Amino acid sequence: MDIEERMSLVMRNTEEIVTPNELRILLETVSRPKAYWGFECSGLMHVGMGLVCGSKIKDVARAGFDFTIFLADWHSWINNKLGGNMENIRLCGEYFKQCFEALGITASGNVQFLWSSDISGDIKYWERVIRIAKSSSLLRIRRALTIMGRELEQSDIETAWIFYPCMQAADIFYMDLHMACGGIDQRKAHMLARDVAEKMGWRKPVCLHTPLLSGLQAPIEHPQEKIFDEDLRVSRKISSKMSKSKPESCIFIHDSPEDIRSKIRNAYCPPRQEEGNPILEHAKYIIFPEFRCLEVQRPQKYGGPVTFERYEDLRDAYLRGEIHPLDLKNGVADALIEILKPVRDYFRRKPALLEKMLRLEASLNEG
Repeated sequence: MDIEERMSLVMRNTEEIVTPNELRILLETVSRPKAYWGFECSGLMHVGMGLVCGSKIKDVARAGFDFTIFLADWHSWINNKLGGNMENIRLCGEYFKQCFEALGITASGNVQFLWSSDISGDIKYWERVIRIAKSSSLLRIRRALTIMGRELEQSDIETAWIFYPCMQAADIFYMDLHMACGGIDQRKAHMLARDVAEKMGWRKPVCLHTPLLSGLQAPIEHPQEKIFDEDLRVSRKISSKMSKSKPESCIFIHDSPEDIRSKIRNAYCPPRQEEGNPILEHAKYIIFPEFRCLEVQRPQKYGGPVTFERYEDLRDAYLRGEIHPLDLKNGVADALIEILKPVRDYFRRKPALLEKMLRLEASLNEG
């Protein structure tokens, strides 16, 4: 695979690369660059994580990177995930491993799993955390708390939260990474790492940011009520992103075909509109990268079945009114059901961890 093919693989379906030129130099000069993606162990896996992030992990690994899937148990504990209980958090991390395995991402070849607790026992790691904290203002660190899903102007914060951005940046340097991956909501932590690298003379990581998959509900109309970023466009995306805390507006990777159809049928899908349309987003960021096409079964009186081989063609037809929202929903639901069939099959064979996670989620919701 030549440099252009590797560049294309890494960059496709991303929100931004900081910077493309640095990525090219990296691919030209390092034979086995190292990348990672950090995940809080926070609940059931939805398609935003499993398919959008998972697809990009596959792309980066295929492009020749040694890839670490980082299970951030300490970070999850600081952020009070799953009741702030480390036993719950570790259970979720093991479940995540199975989810990725079901999606075809296994700990073999150039992909590995690593826990935050695997590195937190090394004093050299905490030395990095302190150096980052000493080189950064409290204001800068507080502004980065939005990476935790916290509002920008939240006044009542735990002292432990201040450690979180410093730890996230330290993860990158301790693992000696060339590239950090995450959703666009993780940009502040990655920019903190780049700024610190410049001050300390450390290697500056390339940063890859993917779009945030919207939840199936209508976009929030007044994002100023909760500000997650100075850029209101980014803030609105964070406010509207798919969240496991709203199960009716997200598709979990092991949902039944009936649940997928029901959730998609009830989803927001304004006719002749792309902006803020979660069904078109699912087509763009999940279905086309996986299948390279989408079949829409229209009634014969409206033109009959049609297959789109590019997202842009689907979008244009939808904007012209040639595709009815219900037909689009049905096509997207059928494709998602097919994509997620291996996951359903996997958990039918190995149901134990999923069943434990479902019981845990039910008990936390009751509490």
